[in-house]
Amino acid sequence: MRVSGDQRSGAVRAWLYLVAALVVAMVAVGGATRLTGSGLSITEWRPVTGIVPPLSEADWATEFAKYKDTPQYNILNQGMGLSSFKVLYGWEWGHRLLGRLIGLVFFLPLVVFWWRGMISRRLGLGLLGLGILGGLQGAIGWIMVASGLQPGMTAVAPLKLALHLTMASLILAGLVWLAAGERNGTIEPAPGRIRAVATLLPALVLVQIFLGGLVAGSHAGLVYNTWPSMDGDLVPPMDSLFAIRPWIENFVDNHALVQFDHRVTAYLIVVVALLHAVDARLTGPAGAAGRAGGVAVLALAQAALGIATLLLTVPLWAALAHQVLAMAVLTMAAVHARLSRGTERVRPAAREPALGFEGLVGRGA
Repeated sequence: MRVSGDQRSGAVRAWLYLVAALVVAMVAVGGATRLTGSGLSITEWRPVTGIVPPLSEADWATEFAKYKDTPQYNILNQGMGLSSFKVLYGWEWGHRLLGRLIGLVFFLPLVVFWWRGMISRRLGLGLLGLGILGGLQGAIGWIMVASGLQPGMTAVAPLKLALHLTMASLILAGLVWLAAGERNGTIEPAPGRIRAVATLLPALVLVQIFLGGLVAGSHAGLVYNTWPSMDGDLVPPMDSLFAIRPWIENFVDNHALVQFDHRVTAYLIVVVALLHAVDARLTGPAGAAGRAGGVAVLALAQAALGIATLLLTVPLWAALAHQVLAMAVLTMAAVHARLSRGTERVRPAAREPALGFEGLVGRGA
């Protein structure tokens, strides 16, 4: 049965958005894993056999004994019972299981779509790049966990946590970018200035997500819980911002500078998003104006939630909501950036050649 161009694009687009939704879920579970202190409960990286959790009391005792050898247990959780350990283990196991599920949901349909000739060359290259990033993300995740198992450590290294979160966010942005490009119908490109700022916004959001990862990893949100000042200063004194030597380490380890950077970048994103929304409303087209307005609204909501999270001293629900809303801002910004470049429906016969089994056989013949 022949697959029409519209059906082909619709199926591929739905699949990409499904994978993107799973990535958002992965980020949320990862945030809960971090906030509950569960990320170091599994001390080994077993990509295949690790899918099976402990099934007997002897298995649980073995896993618990491994955890008791970690600095986190000996420094923070001395005397923890097996039932409490099972809760920690469950969060981390669920996080890793979701990562494996994303891999299956990504690669199995990809093979089917490729076999049926539903993946164009350009889309195929993009998906190949995302597949490589996904594999790299798994490795970064284990490097991050291993950093928290070093002597004297009770949590993962902030820089590695920020890299892990940013890589997941980059994969999400790539998925929705490709999905938006599969949209049916014709969308005229936006004016050059609108396109440029629309492309800048997701890049700024990715930078902000990285900075948020540093705040989370260093627990910088637990200090300076006032706004708009930081304990009385709009700009903390330089001897506070750069108290650590060498000075470069302040950008990762200094709570004052880490939080200040996150605040300033949030202000920048809100200002750019609002000005961009006004510009798009004045210059059009209507679709770009609507999308730009959506980015601005989400950016404002995210800033407000960030302030509330800080003032409340980072409760679990607010921190998770802040992390998930960041993914919403990034998704909207990435879709807006892609559609601002314009799309055009092309008849299937004239469409770019697809990467499929039949096409390869025909080419070889």
